[in-house]
Amino acid sequence: MSPAKIVRIVGVVLAIAVALVPAIPEGALLLSVAGLVVGYYVAAGNRANLFLMVIVLASGAADAAGAIPGIGGYISDILGSLTSLLAAACITVIAMIIKERLSE
Repeated sequence: MSPAKIVRIVGVVLAIAVALVPAIPEGALLLSVAGLVVGYYVAAGNRANLFLMVIVLASGAADAAGAIPGIGGYISDILGSLTSLLAAACITVIAMIIKERLSE
């Protein structure tokens, strides 16, 4: 298993844990740091997909499942945590793009 895959799995598991266990101290900080690391492993061909996912999730798609009785709140919380993780990953990707453009 590649390091990129391991980092992605750890990031998603962390996002789910932060969403479902509100007692995790500094959960948002953990998601931000994990997102910065995840962003380093995003392949150049997948960068547009990452930006699209963050735009869609941040625009309200994460809350769309909230109306489902019983599990909607959990799904919305998990998608909200994933949005935070992926938004932090976008910061790293943007920094890497700027570095690539300046070093050409």
